[in-house]
Amino acid sequence: MKRLAIIGAGDLGQQIAYHATDSGYQVVGFFDDFLQDALGKISDVIHSYENGAFDELMIGIGYKHMDIRATLFEKFHRSIPFAKIIHSSAYVDPSCQIGEGTLIYPGCVLDMNVVVGQNVSLNVSCTIAHDSEVGSHSMLSPGVVVSGFVKIDRQVNLGTGTKVIDNIEISKGVRTGAGAVVTENLSQPGLYVGVPARFKKP
Repeated sequence: MKRLAIIGAGDLGQQIAYHATDSGYQVVGFFDDFLQDALGKISDVIHSYENGAFDELMIGIGYKHMDIRATLFEKFHRSIPFAKIIHSSAYVDPSCQIGEGTLIYPGCVLDMNVVVGQNVSLNVSCTIAHDSEVGSHSMLSPGVVVSGFVKIDRQVNLGTGTKVIDNIEISKGVRTGAGAVVTENLSQPGLYVGVPARFKKP
């Protein structure tokens, strides 16, 4: 049984711990700068790994801190193996490519030739159709539906129930509100809302 440590003890960290345990990991604890009974601070991660405290790592920092999520993963992934957690109820076609540090929640469906980058979170019941790509450090909220041949760049956060039609490109730093329907390329970072999705603010 592999031992897992998680950076961040908040809501996302707790969800990772729950699903990791269900997937056969032993969760040894959290690294958190604000938790008294943590394994240590984030600055202690490498030292703890080198001393054999855990085998693999995950980032449990959520969508409000997308830059921090990316920075921490890039800092540690060359020195420490990251876990890959796929819930048993998710369907992931054998042709898919899933990066390290990624969490795929219950009920997700990934069709043929889908590529998911590193440090990605696909929340409950996301559907990603054939030949689409989700860039590293992105987060898809519950019920997101992505059609075929869509390219989602790094650090994108799609809100609950967002729908993306086929052959769309979504640039780095884009966020969508709940229920947004993306019908054209989103090239400017910022928040998009509505049907069809329109730029609202940076």
